Amino acid sequence: MRPEIVLFGDSITAQSFSSGGWGSALADAYSRKADVVVRGYGGYNTRWALFLLHHIFPLGSSSPPVATTIFFGANDAALKGRTSDRQHVPVEEYKDNKCSPTMLIVLITPPPIDEAGRQSYAVSIYGEKAMKEPERTNETTGIYAQHCVALAEELGLRCVNLWSKMQETNNWQKKYLSDGLHLTPEGNGVVFDEVSRVFREAWLSPEEMPFDFPHHSQIDGENPSKAFEERCL
Repeated sequence: MRPEIVLFGDSITAQSFSSGGWGSALADAYSRKADVVVRGYGGYNTRWALFLLHHIFPLGSSSPPVATTIFFGANDAALKGRTSDRQHVPVEEYKDNKCSPTMLIVLITPPPIDEAGRQSYAVSIYGEKAMKEPERTNETTGIYAQHCVALAEELGLRCVNLWSKMQETNNWQKKYLSDGLHLTPEGNGVVFDEVSRVFREAWLSPEEMPFDFPHHSQIDGENPSKAFEERCL
């Protein structure tokens, strides 16, 4: 059995196996070493995600994932009284809702928000009926990112501060975000690079993991069974 790496999060995780996605890049990096499993739920916040925990991470499982990324906060940070009000979760509850399974766990902060980009996207979809005020702000999302980082430090977990990392680049709003919130291929590339770095700094480097079955160069054409005896029989 290959070990599993679970990607648990909202729509940014759900879209991670789209063209140029960070999840598909991870699956390629760990090909024949680990199965990368996407558990992304568009629109979900941490409050709703709690209902899924025992389904995705069953208690007493004989083969729990070796690692998981937890990537929530973009919806929790939706503002009260605006168009995405029902997704809002108070920041202290957001912090409390994060969990620490017995595996390598990487918390990922929400990405920064391009408020002008969100407004332009809403107008392109809804026209005159589009929201007049932003349903998310970069300042508020940054508070959630800070709490995510603080929780990781408190629990001794690994963390990717995506909110800060992306804003180190000029014109990050257009380079990394497709609609002011979700990721472009370049934005996905940042997530992949950061998650890969954290995995390698821990103990989950794909180069150091064994193949699930023998490499073809190890198979004797005259006696192929020999290469499989130790691994398969």
